[in-house]
Amino acid sequence: MTSIDSKALRSVFNGQVLEPADAGYDQARQIWNASVSKHPGIIAQCSGVADVIAAVTFARANDLPTAIRGGGHNVGGRALCDDGLVIDLSRLKSVFVNEAERTVRVQGGATLGDMDRETHVFGLTVPCGIVPKTGIGGLTLGGGVGWLIRKYGMTIDNLLSAQVVTADGKVLTASASENDDLFWALRGGGGNFGVVTSFEFQAHPVATVLGGLLLYPRTMAVDVIRHFRDYIASAPDELTVYTALLHGPDGSPLVGVIPCYCGNVADGERVLQSLRKFGNPIVDGVQAMPFPTMQSLLAPSFPDGNHNYWKSTLQRELSDEAISAIVEHANRLASPLSFVVFEYYGGAAGRVANDATAFPHRKLPWDILFLAQWTDPAQTNLHRDWARSGEELLRPYSENAHLLSALDVEGEDVLKTAFGGNLPRLAAIKKKYDPSDFFRVNQSVRAVS
Repeated sequence: MTSIDSKALRSVFNGQVLEPADAGYDQARQIWNASVSKHPGIIAQCSGVADVIAAVTFARANDLPTAIRGGGHNVGGRALCDDGLVIDLSRLKSVFVNEAERTVRVQGGATLGDMDRETHVFGLTVPCGIVPKTGIGGLTLGGGVGWLIRKYGMTIDNLLSAQVVTADGKVLTASASENDDLFWALRGGGGNFGVVTSFEFQAHPVATVLGGLLLYPRTMAVDVIRHFRDYIASAPDELTVYTALLHGPDGSPLVGVIPCYCGNVADGERVLQSLRKFGNPIVDGVQAMPFPTMQSLLAPSFPDGNHNYWKSTLQRELSDEAISAIVEHANRLASPLSFVVFEYYGGAAGRVANDATAFPHRKLPWDILFLAQWTDPAQTNLHRDWARSGEELLRPYSENAHLLSALDVEGEDVLKTAFGGNLPRLAAIKKKYDPSDFFRVNQSVRAVS
């Protein structure tokens, strides 16, 4: 590991600067995915915007690779880098709710759980994700999909402004009225343009939802998924439903259907009736619950310390043939901790133009994810190959498009499909705000443009 003289940074830094010999360094370089083990030269745990500026200035002066850590939940480990500097925002977790305006200001190191806890006090919710420990920063910059996507859109559709420290150490506000090109790029362009120290969101009056888990034996998977596909095509925007091929605690192969209805609960009971009655599920856990509880349902499925590798593909349609192929592939998975997930978006998110934000895939409502998870590092190739071959078998059915936040470590050709037709505009904005590609420890626009 290259030694870095940190004296200049320490002299102007208010937070904590950690180097490999320091107590706390090893803990600070850990993220939830055990497949990622990187050794930064410096981890700069920021106490505020001034620290972020100091870290950016120091890293640029010393030509250091620089990673940005928010929640640290990116599956490819882009929150860390070897030998360089990590700008760690995890101490910047404050959430400020303006009840009258239904707006929320969230610092860049906050997680979904941090935000949900504060907004729920006021009966409000910001559309974002499905796992509480996900960082709001990475989720938003990748687009942000979750339980409210069909009613209130993606997370980026609810972003009002962002405070950004750029590569030259300046602090900018990006919104519809200030630096609007940067605002456009932040909404789906990833971490290419600066360190976002805070986000301002529009919140919505969602406190209680009707949600939970329906479980069926795996032998019913094809019929259950086909029914879900046909049912969701005419469902109201208040309802988002995902389906998963998974295993129960006893190792039994199952298919799960996970609905979330964010409108009136009585209306939701009627809407969900045909979904819940189909095929006589062996478990029906659907019930009214606080939205933060809904957000926490899948948290145990993504524990810290397991190995993870993800592949996914976006599709316009989900054919019978594709369903059968996916189920067959799921039945071949080698780890009971792995999943195949069918996410259906559409609704409000699908009515936004592809070029209205940097997120380019508004008309592709299906995202099929192969989420490999295992505990024995000696089996890494086995499980990664399973996920990769799942994505490969769907290529005849897919649109050669990918969700940025679900990408693991990918080649440039795959990154191009994540940015789609918006890549040329993103590249021009990258050149304006980060001409030297300082922010490149991510899905770098400059590398693929």
